[in-house]
Amino acid sequence: MPAKDVFHELVKTALEREGWTITHDPYRIDLGFVDFYIDLGAERLIAATKEGEKIAVEIKTFLAPSTISEFHTAVGQFINYRLALAEEEADRRLYLAVPLDIYKRFFKQPFIETVLRCNQIPLLVYNPQQQENLQWIN
Repeated sequence: MPAKDVFHELVKTALEREGWTITHDPYRIDLGFVDFYIDLGAERLIAATKEGEKIAVEIKTFLAPSTISEFHTAVGQFINYRLALAEEEADRRLYLAVPLDIYKRFFKQPFIETVLRCNQIPLLVYNPQQQENLQWIN
């Protein structure tokens, strides 16, 4: 099983504070020849419809020297995880969790926004200094 990201517990706690129930930590997908481990799986009951909302969250810290290199890895990993998740549990939506400072400094660049839009990568922006106030960007 892979090591947890530095901000894993912070994102997990923030999700719980928003009313999510953590169902998987990590969310394991067995492909037969390899296992994928998405950092978190969570569910929340939507009161208005009485239907559950399910998500999976891949948490990234972007602490390495090359942000673009980490971005390439994160996008590739996200695409693979999303395809595997679609076969495992199609009603669970995958999010890429990124720190607020990286989101402001890097993810707001026009080219990066284009990559996210073209690859349909929704973001969950977290603040490493606070365990709440998550920002959901679809």
